[in-house]
Amino acid sequence: MAGPTKKKKQVVTSLKLQLPAGKATPAPPVGPALSQHGLNIMEFVNQFNKATAKMEDGMIIPAEILVHPDRTFTMNLKTPPASYLLRKAAGIVKGSGEPNKNKVGKLTQKQIEEIAKVKLEDLNTTDINQAVKIIAGSARSMGLEIKHG
Repeated sequence: MAGPTKKKKQVVTSLKLQLPAGKATPAPPVGPALSQHGLNIMEFVNQFNKATAKMEDGMIIPAEILVHPDRTFTMNLKTPPASYLLRKAAGIVKGSGEPNKNKVGKLTQKQIEEIAKVKLEDLNTTDINQAVKIIAGSARSMGLEIKHG
């Protein structure tokens, strides 16, 4: 082999946590999830809080944590869940328990498109039109009406 090759760190397992931006603490769910893999809990808390400090207070941020054999980790932050963004845009606290019967809010097509742009990198499509359809489906399943036009 010619020249040094950069070897990717082996991954033992991966964890997914959804935490409020800038507000991670060693308390559950963080502490128990990380300690069972022997990770430094405070190191994760500090990294997560630093990475999310400039984000909106209380915004839920999913974090994927890749655990390596030497008990180190790599953290990847994702975009907020579509349901969070939809609730915020519609100004509601929670979705409908019966979305086909009880509508709890209204969104415009433009709002759906804006949310689709934010979520595009985490969706399983690169087509913005397909992303809009995915987000619109999520909105309908939460009991939100979409005004076209």
